[in-house]
Amino acid sequence: MTGGIVEAVDLVKRFDTTTAVAGVTFDIPAGQTFGLLGPNGAGKTSMLNMVSCVSRPTAGSLRVLGLDAARDDVKIRTRLGICPQSDRLDPELSVRENLITYARYFGLSRTVARERAAEQLEFVQLTDRAADRVETLSGGMKRRVSIARAMVNEPDLMVLDEPTTGLDPQARHLLWERLYRLKQRGVTLVLSTHYMDEAEQLCDRLVVMDQGRIVAEGSPGQLIQAHASPHVVEMRFGDEPLDGYEDKLRGIGERIDTLPDRLLLYVDDGDRAAAEVARRGLAPSTMLIRRSTLEDVFLRLTGRTLVE
Repeated sequence: MTGGIVEAVDLVKRFDTTTAVAGVTFDIPAGQTFGLLGPNGAGKTSMLNMVSCVSRPTAGSLRVLGLDAARDDVKIRTRLGICPQSDRLDPELSVRENLITYARYFGLSRTVARERAAEQLEFVQLTDRAADRVETLSGGMKRRVSIARAMVNEPDLMVLDEPTTGLDPQARHLLWERLYRLKQRGVTLVLSTHYMDEAEQLCDRLVVMDQGRIVAEGSPGQLIQAHASPHVVEMRFGDEPLDGYEDKLRGIGERIDTLPDRLLLYVDDGDRAAAEVARRGLAPSTMLIRRSTLEDVFLRLTGRTLVE
């Protein structure tokens, strides 16, 4: 391959009269973790399905692992590991049997399939549950089994759709560690997520999608620097209406967001802004100074209106 692991040019996906992906261009170098952020309906899953060769593009060019995704989809799928948003494990089979059965789909012998299953269960720290039926596992364990299963064919590219949705913090952090180790092995990862801290932790590069288009692209740090101020001052004023405070705070920062329960003041220097708030005679009931995050970027680019 002379280019990236994934190369998309003017990629389009339509369903009847609905355009899910509206002409996006991006490339993913080998060994990177590439993240997709966006509200519901932004086109993230449609993008992942095309990269996974589950769905063909309507228009544009898509090359995966140096091959044409429309023409060489079968060859590409043999080199992919896919972890869908919902676990598609067989609850009646044991953990080990789920992996062995999946490995056999790739033409691996029973001996090799058993070896790969044992190796991947050790990798996701589930060797002691190998003989247990899947239905007895916790949600976090099932996600680890799904990742182990996706690795039995030793893929060059892993595609993960919302890999930690619904997991408790401990399970999420363990999965982050496993995914980081996969990248250390040289596996390229493409994932979608709704968790901004997950995107910051895992991703080398991100695209933010909205209404089928890429509205921003870069590393987490680059996106924060380009689309958010260095600090955010969060202020609450008890039960008082917040609308009247916008004029009183105007000019302290570059912008103000008024939420139902608090005001967000986007500033270059949080301490200096807090001092100016006090100088103007304002006394918030609570005040928090924090650094800007990907969540601030996400909300600025895609809005605060809930999309269903």
